[in-house]
Amino acid sequence: MDVIILTSNLLGSASLHLEELITSDKIDIKMVVYNQGKVSNKKKYYSRRLKKLIKVGPLGALNGIRMRKWYTNKTFGYLNIKPIDALCKQYDIPFKSTTSINCPETVSLFENANVDLGISIGNTYIGRKVYSVPKYGMINIHYEELPEYQNAIGVIWQLHNNSSHTGYTIHAIDRHIDTGNILLKEILPITFRPTLADTVANTYAKVWLQSTKGLLMVVEDFLSYFENKTPQAYGNSYTTPTFMQYLTIRKKFKQLKNKVVIPKL
Repeated sequence: MDVIILTSNLLGSASLHLEELITSDKIDIKMVVYNQGKVSNKKKYYSRRLKKLIKVGPLGALNGIRMRKWYTNKTFGYLNIKPIDALCKQYDIPFKSTTSINCPETVSLFENANVDLGISIGNTYIGRKVYSVPKYGMINIHYEELPEYQNAIGVIWQLHNNSSHTGYTIHAIDRHIDTGNILLKEILPITFRPTLADTVANTYAKVWLQSTKGLLMVVEDFLSYFENKTPQAYGNSYTTPTFMQYLTIRKKFKQLKNKVVIPKL
């Protein structure tokens, strides 16, 4: 299976997936494309940002910025992650950089790569002009259950809904966000730590690691998973929590944490 990887992070879960995929003699990584995330339509971009700010409120937005570190720096603390450009150099995999996900450069790289499958890891919206280029389209790894948690960052909304589990979903990419046919879904327990931040980061790291094994299985036997895909039913879409929703998350976290025995570090 000839594959191209598209990611928006030089340091993130894409590196873990790359290291797992290259262990397979059934998979050939033809190229890794890094999207720099430059804004092409500033009016549309800031309009979306303003709508989100109005929806979650200033306190929710500020808290969202604070929580972002839970999914980056704190998560990285539980993992040994190498920059993906350095990994590509180490394993002699072509590494290319484009200004934005859906720009002509990205489309051209995908067309020239002439691959069977595209893999999206850590990106925002991908347009049809990109995801339709590979022979079998593109798949995405969503670090939460689908369709229950579309567009949601992991763990916190599960806690909000009084759940003690999370998971990841590998699905086909279509014209909406996190709505494509499901190829594989795995449910994993939330690992409760003394603080909410450590609970999120520790659990998220374990979800990342487990998902590398799931992605390897899907890509190695893609046609079988593709033939047995499951269409998503009606889903629930999430965004950054408001401050009041965050307070609920903290409350539910404490309630659920008290029901489990927290292992010592």
